[in-house]
Amino acid sequence: MFGDMMKMMGKLKETQKKVEETKKRLDTVFIDEASSDGQLKITLNANRTIKAIEIDDTLLEDKEQLEDYLILTLNKAITKATSVNEAELAAVAKEGMPNIPGMDML
Repeated sequence: MFGDMMKMMGKLKETQKKVEETKKRLDTVFIDEASSDGQLKITLNANRTIKAIEIDDTLLEDKEQLEDYLILTLNKAITKATSVNEAELAAVAKEGMPNIPGMDML
Protein backbone atom coordinates (compact mmCIF):
# COMPACT_ATOMS: atom_id res chain seq x y z
CA MET A 1 0.00 0.00 0.00
CA PHE A 2 2.84 2.40 0.85
CA GLY A 3 4.44 1.64 -2.53
CA ASP A 4 1.19 2.54 -4.28
CA MET A 5 1.12 5.84 -2.40
CA MET A 6 4.70 6.62 -3.42
CA LYS A 7 3.91 5.72 -7.01
CA MET A 8 0.89 8.04 -6.95
CA MET A 9 2.96 10.89 -5.47
CA GLY A 10 5.55 10.41 -8.21
CA LYS A 11 2.83 10.51 -10.85
CA LEU A 12 1.40 13.72 -9.34
CA LYS A 13 4.84 15.39 -9.41
CA GLU A 14 5.26 14.32 -13.03
CA THR A 15 1.84 15.75 -13.87
CA GLN A 16 2.68 19.01 -12.09
CA LYS A 17 5.84 19.30 -14.21
CA LYS A 18 3.82 18.66 -17.39
CA VAL A 19 1.31 21.34 -16.38
CA GLU A 20 4.13 23.87 -15.95
CA GLU A 21 5.59 22.90 -19.34
CA THR A 22 2.16 23.29 -20.92
CA LYS A 23 1.77 26.77 -19.40
CA LYS A 24 5.11 27.78 -20.92
CA ARG A 25 4.08 26.36 -24.31
CA LEU A 26 0.80 28.30 -24.16
CA ASP A 27 2.88 31.50 -24.11
CA THR A 28 3.65 30.71 -27.76
CA VAL A 29 0.06 29.94 -28.84
CA PHE A 30 -1.48 33.13 -30.24
CA ILE A 31 -5.12 34.06 -30.65
CA ASP A 32 -6.05 36.82 -33.09
CA GLU A 33 -9.37 38.61 -32.78
CA ALA A 34 -10.76 41.53 -34.77
CA SER A 35 -13.80 43.74 -34.57
CA SER A 36 -16.53 42.89 -37.07
CA ASP A 37 -15.37 45.65 -39.43
CA GLY A 38 -11.66 44.97 -38.92
CA GLN A 39 -10.89 48.40 -37.48
CA LEU A 40 -9.51 46.91 -34.27
CA LYS A 41 -7.27 43.84 -34.08
CA ILE A 42 -5.99 42.19 -30.93
CA THR A 43 -3.46 39.41 -30.46
CA LEU A 44 -2.97 37.61 -27.18
CA ASN A 45 -1.44 34.33 -26.13
CA ALA A 46 -3.31 31.36 -24.68
CA ASN A 47 -2.20 32.46 -21.21
CA ARG A 48 -4.29 35.62 -21.82
CA THR A 49 -1.40 38.08 -22.12
CA ILE A 50 -2.04 40.82 -24.68
CA LYS A 51 0.72 40.89 -27.29
CA ALA A 52 -0.53 43.44 -29.82
CA ILE A 53 -3.33 45.90 -30.50
CA GLU A 54 -3.87 47.51 -33.91
CA ILE A 55 -6.28 50.46 -34.11
CA ASP A 56 -7.46 51.98 -37.36
CA ASP A 57 -6.93 55.76 -37.40
CA THR A 58 -10.66 56.42 -37.84
CA LEU A 59 -11.35 54.96 -34.40
CA LEU A 60 -9.03 57.50 -32.82
CA GLU A 61 -11.54 60.21 -33.64
CA ASP A 62 -14.31 58.64 -31.49
CA LYS A 63 -13.19 57.77 -27.97
CA GLU A 64 -16.49 56.15 -26.99
CA GLN A 65 -16.57 53.92 -30.07
CA LEU A 66 -12.95 52.90 -29.50
CA GLU A 67 -13.72 51.98 -25.89
CA ASP A 68 -16.72 49.89 -27.01
CA TYR A 69 -14.62 48.12 -29.64
CA LEU A 70 -11.87 47.40 -27.12
CA ILE A 71 -14.29 45.89 -24.62
CA LEU A 72 -16.07 43.70 -27.17
CA THR A 73 -12.97 42.54 -29.00
CA LEU A 74 -10.90 41.94 -25.87
CA ASN A 75 -13.70 39.92 -24.30
CA LYS A 76 -14.01 37.73 -27.41
CA ALA A 77 -10.24 37.20 -27.52
CA ILE A 78 -10.03 36.40 -23.81
CA THR A 79 -12.89 33.89 -24.12
CA LYS A 80 -11.10 32.10 -26.97
CA ALA A 81 -7.77 32.12 -25.12
CA THR A 82 -9.43 30.79 -21.96
CA SER A 83 -10.98 27.91 -23.92
CA VAL A 84 -7.61 26.93 -25.38
CA ASN A 85 -5.89 27.29 -22.01
CA GLU A 86 -8.44 25.24 -20.09
CA ALA A 87 -8.61 22.48 -22.71
CA GLU A 88 -4.82 22.09 -22.82
CA LEU A 89 -4.38 22.09 -19.05
CA ALA A 90 -7.34 19.74 -18.51
CA ALA A 91 -5.87 17.25 -20.97
CA VAL A 92 -2.55 17.23 -19.11
CA ALA A 93 -4.24 16.97 -15.70
CA LYS A 94 -6.52 14.13 -16.80
CA GLU A 95 -3.57 12.25 -18.26
CA GLY A 96 -1.84 12.34 -14.89
CA MET A 97 -4.79 11.35 -12.72
CA PRO A 98 -4.63 7.93 -11.06
CA ASN A 99 -7.40 5.46 -11.87
CA ILE A 100 -9.77 5.81 -8.93
CA PRO A 101 -12.97 3.76 -9.21
CA GLY A 102 -16.00 5.96 -9.82
CA MET A 103 -13.95 9.06 -10.65
CA ASP A 104 -13.86 8.37 -14.40
CA MET A 105 -17.37 9.77 -14.73
CA LEU A 106 -16.35 13.30 -13.67
